[in-house]
Amino acid sequence: MAVVIDKLPGIMQLSQRSCDTAKCVDFLAPLLLRLYLAPVFWMAGTKKFANFSDTAEWFGNAEWGLGLPAPYVLVFLVALFEIVGALFLLFGFATRPITMPLIVIMVVAAVSAHLKNGWLAIAAGSGIFATERTIGAIERLERAKEILQVQGDYQWLSENGVLVILNNGIEFAATYFVMLLALFFLGGGRFVSVDYWLARKYLPELAPRV
Repeated sequence: MAVVIDKLPGIMQLSQRSCDTAKCVDFLAPLLLRLYLAPVFWMAGTKKFANFSDTAEWFGNAEWGLGLPAPYVLVFLVALFEIVGALFLLFGFATRPITMPLIVIMVVAAVSAHLKNGWLAIAAGSGIFATERTIGAIERLERAKEILQVQGDYQWLSENGVLVILNNGIEFAATYFVMLLALFFLGGGRFVSVDYWLARKYLPELAPRV
């Protein structure tokens, strides 16, 4: 143990130098985050506009919806930010500023729509995030499978994917929040973002170093 402790500083330096050699491709991390999130927000925003009235009713109804104030205004603003955010993330333009309203949207969505359902997006009957709700959902899912196997063409129904129950927990909203938070600090990244080239031209002292 004493030998390991004595060699620990050298091991740490070697590890640091090894990791530093990968800095030449550090632009991949923000690029992949942006490319992952852009279609997520594009689909969310365009879907809200396509079903504007129904979405606004769900936003505003306190009995079976979210019970939020000014639902039509909120749907318009949320959908607009999601679509604009998707485009900005895709091209790496104003990456850090656009993450802020998207982060707020994710927090509000997590608290208002998903928190009551726990963590899991897809119901599971076991594991540290399983709850009475998800365990009960799995019991009902197994019963539904039994019915379909007896009375329906279960093989055809499940040949393109297994049947699951949507729990609609905060898992996805929290994941997108973390990814957006990372982009807020990382920015759009080098080489493959509009932000990088604008900074090189107009703010060279602030542009990321090659």
